[in-house]
This record gives sequence, structure tokens and C-alpha cells, in this order.
Amino acid sequence: MNEITVIQNKIYEIRGQRVMLDRDLAMLYGVTTGNLNKAVRRNIERFPERFMFQLTEEEFLMFQNGISSWGGTRKVPYAFTEQGVSMLSAVLRSPTAVQVSISIIDAFVAMRNWIATTTGFTADLAEIRAKLELLEHEQRDNAEAIGDLSEDMRKELDTIYDAIAALSVKLPQARQPRRPIGFRRQE
Repeated sequence: MNEITVIQNKIYEIRGQRVMLDRDLAMLYGVTTGNLNKAVRRNIERFPERFMFQLTEEEFLMFQNGISSWGGTRKVPYAFTEQGVSMLSAVLRSPTAVQVSISIIDAFVAMRNWIATTTGFTADLAEIRAKLELLEHEQRDNAEAIGDLSEDMRKELDTIYDAIAALSVKLPQARQPRRPIGFRRQE
């Protein structure tokens, strides 16, 4: 897996925004989560609510791998939006932080492009599905009309056959006396 794919796997959608959690960012930047959050708290004016927010307990439970008495996450994590990640590179002033921030921004952009492309395909597919449903509906209507027409034609043919049958019945004719067969003597 390339670096952008690894980063994209750590981008989540929370509250309708694509964000990264502080623990994932700390791992990418090569610092502890505590040190990352300390740097953010020292520069909190750079991180308004639209750049960073803390998860609720319910949101936190979705990302929690478990809590043990020996280790695990004990604090509710912070979520950083794309702008918050960008601001982190200004707060964490190491060459690694700058490179990681660039990779993360590239991952956000790639994901946004992928979503835009996918949305276009989804809209195209929805249009094709709608057209197919319309065609299927028209086909059902046509089949019903043909069925009705066939029934009408069947009735008309039955009427014609009945008329032909009535005409083909021979009426008994009055018999004329026949001449006897054979030799007749004149008397």
C-alpha cells in the first residue's frame, strides 16, 4: 500500500466532515498523542471548532479498540478536519511534520476527487436505472396491450369460425322421386 492509501484509510467521516483522529496523526508525525495534543493546546487559537473538535462518548465508542487496565485509550480523542491538519504543520515545526502534512493534504484531495468522480458515476447510474425502469414499465404496458389485442382477435376469429361452421351445415333438401334403377317394360 502506498502512503496516500494508508493515510486515506485513517480518514473518517464524523458529523458530516472528513477528519483524522489525533492518535492516527500522532503516529504519522512520529510523536505521542499527548505531545501532539499539548502542541495544539499551546496554540488553541489556531484551531477553531471547524478545524478540530472532540468526539462525544458515543462517537468515541465507534473507534475504540478496547480499554484495559494496563493500557488503551482513556481520553476521548480529538478529530482534525483537513484545515486542522494543515494547521498542525504550522504548530509542529519539524521537517517530518511538513512532509507528513503535505502527504495528508494530498490524501484528502485524492479522496475528495475520488468522491466527486464517484458521485458523477452514481448520478449517471441513477439516470440509467430510471430509464431502464421506464422502459420496463412501457414494456409491461405493451405486453398488456398485446394480450388485450390477442384476446379481441381470438374472439373475432371464434365468431368467424362459428359463421363458417353455420354456413357449412347442409340443409336437408326435399327429395324428388327418383326413377327406379333397372330395366322397365312398357306395358
